[in-house]
Amino acid sequence: MFSGVINLQRILQPTTGEAATIVVPQLNHLLKLDPYLVPYEDEIRRRYYVFQKILKQLETEEHGIDVFTSAYKRFGIQINRQTNEINILEWAPGAKAMYIHGDFNNWQERQYPFTRDQWGVWQVTIPPLSDGSTTIKHGQAIKLLIETSDGKLVNRLSPWSRYVKRAEKANVYHGVFYDPPTDQIYQFKYSQPKKRDRLKIYEAHVGISSSNEGIATYENFRLNILPRIIKQGYNTIQLMAIMEHPYYASFGYQVTSFFAPSSRFGTPEELKALIDEAHKYDLTVLLDLVHSHSCKNIEDGLNMFDGTASCFFHDNARGYHTLWDSRCFNYMEREVMRFLLSNIRYWLEEFKFDGFRFDGVSSMLYHSHGIGHRFSGTYDEYFGLATDTDSFNYLQLANYVSQTLFPESITIAEVCQHYVDQLAEGGAGFDYRLAMAIPDTWIKLLKEKKDEDWHMGNITWTLTNRRWSENNIAYAESHDQALVGDKTISHWLFDDQIYTHMSVFAERTSVIERGLALHKMIRLLTFGLGGEGWLNFEGNEFGHPEWLDFPRVGNNESYKYARRLFHLSDDENLRYKYLNTWDRAMNDLEEEYKWLSAKDTFISRRLEADKVIVFERGERGLMFIFNFHGKKTFDDYRVGCKHSRKYKIVLNSDAKSFDGLDRINDQQIFTPENIMWDERQFSFIITIPNRTVLVLALMDN
Repeated sequence: MFSGVINLQRILQPTTGEAATIVVPQLNHLLKLDPYLVPYEDEIRRRYYVFQKILKQLETEEHGIDVFTSAYKRFGIQINRQTNEINILEWAPGAKAMYIHGDFNNWQERQYPFTRDQWGVWQVTIPPLSDGSTTIKHGQAIKLLIETSDGKLVNRLSPWSRYVKRAEKANVYHGVFYDPPTDQIYQFKYSQPKKRDRLKIYEAHVGISSSNEGIATYENFRLNILPRIIKQGYNTIQLMAIMEHPYYASFGYQVTSFFAPSSRFGTPEELKALIDEAHKYDLTVLLDLVHSHSCKNIEDGLNMFDGTASCFFHDNARGYHTLWDSRCFNYMEREVMRFLLSNIRYWLEEFKFDGFRFDGVSSMLYHSHGIGHRFSGTYDEYFGLATDTDSFNYLQLANYVSQTLFPESITIAEVCQHYVDQLAEGGAGFDYRLAMAIPDTWIKLLKEKKDEDWHMGNITWTLTNRRWSENNIAYAESHDQALVGDKTISHWLFDDQIYTHMSVFAERTSVIERGLALHKMIRLLTFGLGGEGWLNFEGNEFGHPEWLDFPRVGNNESYKYARRLFHLSDDENLRYKYLNTWDRAMNDLEEEYKWLSAKDTFISRRLEADKVIVFERGERGLMFIFNFHGKKTFDDYRVGCKHSRKYKIVLNSDAKSFDGLDRINDQQIFTPENIMWDERQFSFIITIPNRTVLVLALMDN
């Protein structure tokens, strides 16, 4: 395990043999765009060669990627609909024997023994009952019973389980034979949206999506939360914590059953109904996919499945994530590859998800898992010995599956380093990466700096620090900042007054005044400049006043803070409604002017003395003018612009509708003069109140 600064570099020797002649279709184009990659051309080719070699092996040895990723239709528990036989297929190379037992046979241990092939794959066929029906009935509890190499009999869940539950007061989950009657199987009604750009993502957790103190359901989300998301103007939903996880407080990141939607929220059919309802309104639905590690649970997880530590994971230090206390996959093991790539196909095919946000990509890519790793921001470590290229090649395969079999799907990488470019360029193949430095920057400013010490140049540099060809998802904050022990932007801004002064009848203190203004400005500056997509975590759109704290021993298993108080934004007597309205206005403005897909952003002013940022973005000449100064309103302030046509105000954070001070006439028209200013050919005079952002657009001819 590496720690500290990693300066180990792969020895950059010329690639020889087949790897040297491998054709990376768009590599030359990439190298022209980014000459700093030229010294690493051989390593890019080597990685791409390994990726292509694996694909060829799967073609010759596994009948191709289509068959290989359909393994979820063969492994686990399958029903022969012609005979009602139950066929079970499991990979457990270290097991000495295997059985299945459960409610259906009163938990008799050795009634149904499996047979093993040379590859460690076990199978059994359970014949139907005399009446022709399946021996195991829908809803019955089941478990595998495995005899380990030392002769012990241990209970395990099938890694391919489609539904698992935990009995009340039980500590571990049991498998559930999931075979609902035909009339209870959800039938999809609506087509999936085409692959879209300009993602406006609403990141949500089904279980907390209610003001009630308890666990909310898929049905609640479908009926009550989807309409809110649609009204707010988002076009994409990112669902967290769907894959089954025993520990609720893990936020869904300690997965045990990779093919099972969490039963604490409802049934798989109810999840399908939720996704289909979203598609009805043309919403893209992404799954927060956790393939970066696995929960270390043994009886109801993958760990020690066959009695050995090496079944799905590396059987050495490489197989343990010390910070997350979890296990790390051996991605190049054929059966692990089959399991995970089939998992990708399963969620896309069976539930009609439209893509994934891949969790923990930075952890996957580096042998250090990012622990004690001070990233340099250069390409040296990314193409050096610090990188786990097995993981990189797995990510290439994962994106290949998504793009080839489901070409309308979208993938996003949670990664702090650059270079997640397209497969044809030799990259990992993601469509987007999360701009993780942005929320860190905002929290650092709010926590450590006085307003007058905010550096406009540093802020805009962070927001624009991305490779030209690489799409970023910008966000001012996410679920990480909402967790207990951290603070959201609204908490930093309003402090204790978030509980006492958010009524419209309460005193409008300087803290409230500043908080309202900066909350709007921070979010729009990030949205406007930070990427090619935008993400908001549920509740943050209106400055949710409570942190997230899941039930645990330390809070007496309370659900008080494991919820979202959406009703606060509906209350006409609370200021949260104004922040909520601002959020909707931002989304609506982007929908009209489509700046997220623009490639012509120009920052004309980032003046430290004035605390002013001015930039233009988009083909329709949209101008963003920010005055972050705490006291100064600038009258007769000249700003440069690209066009000579007249401009109008299309968004004003100081408007009454957003709880502003109403110091600007929104009906003003601005006529540019032929005066060059800030490297722009034209300019005009404007008034910019302190702590205000104005967005201007070109008027129609």
